[in-house]
Amino acid sequence: MPAPSAEPEPEAGPAARKGGLARLTPVLLLRAAHPQQAVLTALALAAAAALSGRPAREVGLVAATVLVGQAVLGWDNDLTDERTDRADERQAKPLVAGPLDRGGLGFALACAVLLVVPLALSGGIDAGLAYLLSIAIGAAGNRVLRGSAWSWLPWAAAFALYPAYLSYGGWGGAARGHPPTIAMTAASALLGIGVHVLTSLSGLVDDNRDGRRHLPLRLALRVGAPRLLVLACGYGVVLLAAMALIGATVGLSQ
Repeated sequence: MPAPSAEPEPEAGPAARKGGLARLTPVLLLRAAHPQQAVLTALALAAAAALSGRPAREVGLVAATVLVGQAVLGWDNDLTDERTDRADERQAKPLVAGPLDRGGLGFALACAVLLVVPLALSGGIDAGLAYLLSIAIGAAGNRVLRGSAWSWLPWAAAFALYPAYLSYGGWGGAARGHPPTIAMTAASALLGIGVHVLTSLSGLVDDNRDGRRHLPLRLALRVGAPRLLVLACGYGVVLLAAMALIGATVGLSQ
Protein backbone atom coordinates (compact mmCIF):
# COMPACT_ATOMS: atom_id res chain seq x y z
CA MET A 1 0.00 0.00 0.00
CA PRO A 2 1.29 3.46 -0.75
CA ALA A 3 2.44 5.47 2.24
CA PRO A 4 -0.09 8.04 3.34
CA SER A 5 0.82 11.47 2.09
CA ALA A 6 1.66 14.10 4.67
CA GLU A 7 -0.96 16.72 5.12
CA PRO A 8 0.11 20.08 3.68
CA GLU A 9 1.02 22.66 6.25
CA PRO A 10 -1.53 25.45 6.48
CA GLU A 11 -0.55 28.73 4.87
CA ALA A 12 0.26 31.61 7.12
CA GLY A 13 -2.77 33.78 7.64
CA PRO A 14 -2.89 37.55 7.40
CA ALA A 15 -2.16 37.96 11.13
CA ALA A 16 0.93 35.79 10.91
CA ARG A 17 2.16 37.59 7.82
CA LYS A 18 1.52 40.90 9.50
CA GLY A 19 3.44 39.77 12.56
CA GLY A 20 6.35 38.75 10.35
CA LEU A 21 6.42 42.12 8.61
CA ALA A 22 6.20 43.95 11.92
CA ARG A 23 9.41 42.25 13.06
CA LEU A 24 11.44 43.38 10.07
CA THR A 25 14.29 45.71 11.02
CA PRO A 26 13.16 48.63 8.80
CA VAL A 27 9.67 48.48 10.33
CA LEU A 28 11.09 48.34 13.84
CA LEU A 29 13.36 51.31 13.12
CA LEU A 30 10.40 53.24 11.75
CA ARG A 31 8.40 52.57 14.92
CA ALA A 32 11.34 53.55 17.14
CA ALA A 33 11.66 56.88 15.32
CA HIS A 34 8.37 58.11 16.86
CA PRO A 35 6.94 58.47 13.33
CA GLN A 36 3.79 60.44 14.18
CA GLN A 37 5.72 63.26 15.81
CA ALA A 38 8.43 63.13 13.14
CA VAL A 39 5.99 63.40 10.24
CA LEU A 40 3.89 66.11 11.88
CA THR A 41 6.96 68.23 12.68
CA ALA A 42 8.36 67.81 9.17
CA LEU A 43 5.04 68.69 7.57
CA ALA A 44 4.57 71.71 9.85
CA LEU A 45 7.98 73.19 9.05
CA ALA A 46 7.62 72.39 5.35
CA ALA A 47 4.23 74.14 5.34
CA ALA A 48 5.76 77.14 7.13
CA ALA A 49 8.51 77.25 4.50
CA ALA A 50 5.92 77.15 1.71
CA LEU A 51 3.83 79.90 3.31
CA SER A 52 6.92 82.07 3.63
CA GLY A 53 7.34 81.92 -0.14
CA ARG A 54 10.13 79.36 -0.46
CA PRO A 55 10.23 77.45 -3.80
CA ALA A 56 9.20 73.79 -3.97
CA ARG A 57 12.73 72.37 -3.94
CA GLU A 58 13.53 74.27 -0.73
CA VAL A 59 10.28 73.12 0.86
CA GLY A 60 11.23 69.54 0.00
CA LEU A 61 14.70 70.04 1.50
CA VAL A 62 13.17 71.36 4.73
CA ALA A 63 10.82 68.37 4.94
CA ALA A 64 13.59 65.84 4.34
CA THR A 65 15.97 67.51 6.80
CA VAL A 66 13.43 67.74 9.59
CA LEU A 67 12.22 64.18 9.02
CA VAL A 68 15.74 62.81 9.42
CA GLY A 69 16.42 65.12 12.37
CA GLN A 70 13.29 63.91 14.14
CA ALA A 71 14.34 60.30 13.55
CA VAL A 72 17.66 61.13 15.22
CA LEU A 73 15.82 62.47 18.26
CA GLY A 74 13.39 59.56 18.37
CA TRP A 75 16.10 56.90 18.22
CA ASP A 76 18.21 58.77 20.74
CA ASN A 77 15.21 58.95 23.07
CA ASP A 78 14.64 55.17 22.90
CA LEU A 79 18.31 54.42 23.52
CA THR A 80 18.42 56.80 26.48
CA ASP A 81 15.19 55.45 27.99
CA GLU A 82 15.85 51.75 27.42
CA ARG A 83 16.39 50.90 31.09
CA THR A 84 13.24 52.64 32.34
CA ASP A 85 11.22 51.42 29.35
CA ARG A 86 12.15 47.83 30.20
CA ALA A 87 11.24 48.38 33.84
CA ASP A 88 7.87 49.79 32.77
CA GLU A 89 7.42 46.99 30.17
CA ARG A 90 6.53 49.41 27.43
CA GLN A 91 5.58 46.97 24.70
CA ALA A 92 5.17 49.78 22.15
CA LYS A 93 8.95 50.32 22.19
CA PRO A 94 10.69 48.00 19.67
CA LEU A 95 13.90 48.13 21.70
CA VAL A 96 11.97 46.57 24.60
CA ALA A 97 9.43 44.29 22.96
CA GLY A 98 10.92 43.52 19.56
CA PRO A 99 14.07 41.89 18.20
CA LEU A 100 15.66 45.31 17.67
CA ASP A 101 18.87 45.61 19.70
CA ARG A 102 20.97 48.54 20.88
CA GLY A 103 23.68 47.86 18.31
CA GLY A 104 21.28 48.02 15.37
CA LEU A 105 19.51 51.10 16.68
CA GLY A 106 22.81 52.81 17.49
CA PHE A 107 24.10 52.12 13.97
CA ALA A 108 20.92 53.58 12.45
CA LEU A 109 21.28 56.63 14.69
CA ALA A 110 24.90 57.15 13.59
CA CYS A 111 23.90 56.90 9.92
CA ALA A 112 21.06 59.38 10.44
CA VAL A 113 23.42 61.86 12.10
CA LEU A 114 25.82 61.57 9.17
CA LEU A 115 22.89 62.22 6.83
CA VAL A 116 21.22 65.11 8.65
CA VAL A 117 24.41 67.21 8.83
CA PRO A 118 24.84 67.66 5.04
CA LEU A 119 21.07 67.93 4.60
CA ALA A 120 20.86 70.76 7.11
CA LEU A 121 23.89 72.59 5.73
CA SER A 122 22.50 72.28 2.19
CA GLY A 123 20.02 74.99 3.13
CA GLY A 124 22.78 77.41 4.11
CA ILE A 125 25.43 77.40 6.80
CA ASP A 126 23.56 79.68 9.21
CA ALA A 127 20.28 77.83 8.73
CA GLY A 128 21.96 74.44 9.02
CA LEU A 129 23.77 75.36 12.21
CA ALA A 130 20.52 76.61 13.72
CA TYR A 131 18.76 73.32 12.97
CA LEU A 132 21.67 71.16 14.10
CA LEU A 133 21.80 73.13 17.34
CA SER A 134 18.11 72.42 17.87
CA ILE A 135 18.84 68.69 17.50
CA ALA A 136 21.72 68.94 19.96
CA ILE A 137 19.47 70.71 22.48
CA GLY A 138 16.82 68.04 22.01
CA ALA A 139 19.35 65.27 22.58
CA ALA A 140 20.65 67.04 25.69
CA GLY A 141 17.06 67.37 26.88
CA ASN A 142 16.73 63.59 26.64
CA ARG A 143 19.41 63.34 29.33
CA VAL A 144 19.07 66.38 31.60
CA LEU A 145 16.20 68.45 32.99
CA ARG A 146 13.54 66.11 31.60
CA GLY A 147 12.60 64.83 35.05
CA SER A 148 12.49 68.27 36.68
CA ALA A 149 10.26 71.31 36.68
CA TRP A 150 12.62 72.75 34.03
CA SER A 151 11.75 70.03 31.51
CA TRP A 152 10.13 72.65 29.28
CA LEU A 153 13.38 74.56 28.73
CA PRO A 154 15.00 72.29 26.07
CA TRP A 155 11.71 72.18 24.17
CA ALA A 156 11.37 75.96 24.20
CA ALA A 157 15.00 76.46 23.16
CA ALA A 158 14.83 73.90 20.34
CA PHE A 159 11.57 75.29 18.94
CA ALA A 160 12.91 78.83 19.19
CA LEU A 161 15.57 77.86 16.63
CA TYR A 162 13.06 76.68 14.02
CA PRO A 163 12.24 80.21 12.77
CA ALA A 164 15.98 80.85 12.39
CA TYR A 165 16.33 77.64 10.36
CA LEU A 166 13.55 78.77 8.03
CA SER A 167 14.49 82.46 7.91
CA TYR A 168 18.18 81.96 7.20
CA GLY A 169 17.56 79.03 4.84
CA GLY A 170 17.76 78.83 1.09
CA TRP A 171 19.22 76.48 -1.51
CA GLY A 172 22.88 75.52 -1.37
CA GLY A 173 25.47 75.88 1.33
CA ALA A 174 26.19 79.48 0.35
CA ALA A 175 22.57 80.58 0.87
CA ARG A 176 22.20 83.45 3.32
CA GLY A 177 18.83 84.63 4.53
CA HIS A 178 17.85 87.11 7.23
CA PRO A 179 17.44 86.87 11.01
CA PRO A 180 13.98 85.80 12.20
CA THR A 181 11.66 88.27 13.89
CA ILE A 182 11.63 88.27 17.67
CA ALA A 183 7.86 87.80 17.75
CA MET A 184 7.97 84.62 15.65
CA THR A 185 10.90 83.24 17.67
CA ALA A 186 9.08 83.84 20.97
CA ALA A 187 5.83 82.32 19.68
CA SER A 188 7.67 79.25 18.42
CA ALA A 189 9.38 78.81 21.81
CA LEU A 190 6.00 78.97 23.56
CA LEU A 191 4.60 76.45 21.09
CA GLY A 192 7.44 74.09 22.00
CA ILE A 193 6.27 74.09 25.62
CA GLY A 194 2.77 73.13 24.51
CA VAL A 195 4.10 70.30 22.33
CA HIS A 196 6.13 69.09 25.32
CA VAL A 197 2.98 68.86 27.41
CA LEU A 198 0.99 67.08 24.69
CA THR A 199 3.68 64.50 23.93
CA SER A 200 4.16 63.75 27.64
CA LEU A 201 0.52 62.98 28.46
CA SER A 202 0.57 59.34 27.37
CA GLY A 203 3.45 58.48 29.70
CA LEU A 204 2.35 60.32 32.84
CA VAL A 205 1.57 57.18 34.85
CA ASP A 206 4.93 55.56 34.13
CA ASP A 207 6.79 58.84 34.71
CA ASN A 208 5.07 59.27 38.06
CA ARG A 209 6.03 55.74 39.07
CA ASP A 210 9.64 56.36 37.99
CA GLY A 211 9.85 59.44 40.20
CA ARG A 212 10.01 62.04 37.43
CA ARG A 213 8.49 65.40 38.23
CA HIS A 214 8.57 67.23 34.92
CA LEU A 215 6.32 70.17 34.16
CA PRO A 216 3.48 68.21 32.44
CA LEU A 217 3.26 65.77 35.36
CA ARG A 218 3.20 68.60 37.91
CA LEU A 219 0.41 70.28 35.95
CA ALA A 220 -1.53 67.03 35.59
CA LEU A 221 -1.35 66.37 39.32
CA ARG A 222 -2.92 69.80 39.90
CA VAL A 223 -5.64 69.93 37.24
CA GLY A 224 -6.00 66.30 36.11
CA ALA A 225 -4.78 64.72 32.88
CA PRO A 226 -8.08 65.09 30.90
CA ARG A 227 -8.34 68.79 31.73
CA LEU A 228 -4.66 69.28 30.95
CA LEU A 229 -5.20 67.71 27.51
CA VAL A 230 -8.00 70.18 26.77
CA LEU A 231 -5.95 73.12 28.07
CA ALA A 232 -2.86 72.08 26.09
CA CYS A 233 -4.88 71.71 22.88
CA GLY A 234 -6.45 75.12 23.39
CA TYR A 235 -3.04 76.62 24.15
CA GLY A 236 -1.67 75.14 20.92
CA VAL A 237 -4.56 76.42 18.81
CA VAL A 238 -4.19 79.94 20.22
CA LEU A 239 -0.44 79.94 19.56
CA LEU A 240 -0.84 78.64 16.02
CA ALA A 241 -3.37 81.39 15.34
CA ALA A 242 -0.98 83.94 16.84
CA MET A 243 1.86 82.65 14.66
CA ALA A 244 -0.33 82.92 11.57
CA LEU A 245 -1.14 86.52 12.52
CA ILE A 246 2.54 87.29 13.15
CA GLY A 247 3.45 85.77 9.80
CA ALA A 248 0.86 87.89 8.02
CA THR A 249 1.83 91.15 9.76
CA VAL A 250 5.32 91.14 11.27
CA GLY A 251 6.60 88.32 9.07
CA LEU A 252 9.10 85.52 9.56
CA SER A 253 12.26 87.46 8.71
CA GLN A 254 13.50 90.86 9.82
